[in-house]
Amino acid sequence: MSNTPMAASPLTRAVLEIDEYASGLGWDQPARLFALVDTTRLKTQEPALAAQLGLDEEQTTGLTPIEQDEIPTGKPLDEFLGTIAWPDAVVGCALTVERLMLPPSAEASVPEGLSEHKLTQWVAEHPDRQEVRMTVAVLRNGTRDSALRLREKDSPTEVLTGGDLVPGLAEALAATFEE
Repeated sequence: MSNTPMAASPLTRAVLEIDEYASGLGWDQPARLFALVDTTRLKTQEPALAAQLGLDEEQTTGLTPIEQDEIPTGKPLDEFLGTIAWPDAVVGCALTVERLMLPPSAEASVPEGLSEHKLTQWVAEHPDRQEVRMTVAVLRNGTRDSALRLREKDSPTEVLTGGDLVPGLAEALAATFEE
């Protein structure tokens, strides 16, 4: 992925690579889960898989995202994440998911006592809602990073990155590495 900027850390590069991949698929996509593996180890231990993933000779460091099977749609995301156990070769994981968000100014006007379904419907109909794609990644050692892309500013130069942008999702992903 030559358009991915040379970010400070391998985790940030992996997050931006996944964001770029998801962007290429367009909007209104299901959530996608990725295993993150050490590129050097992958090339040494699984050369056929490395070749299948298109890793060339120059790519010897960093993290390689490997998309996992489709996430079941009938199950809440947190419940699904609770069923995951990663093999030792996986050093981290990432998830990309689309959501509707409201600006903080609109949160005060949320009606009280709505069911989850009614609240989702209310947000979907709100004039200030924003569609956002979140890519969140965590490593076994607890390091986290994420990227946010607004649908109305759908450009690689408009992607916001940071370790604490989606703390709840990062916690859920980190829990997939707990014994």
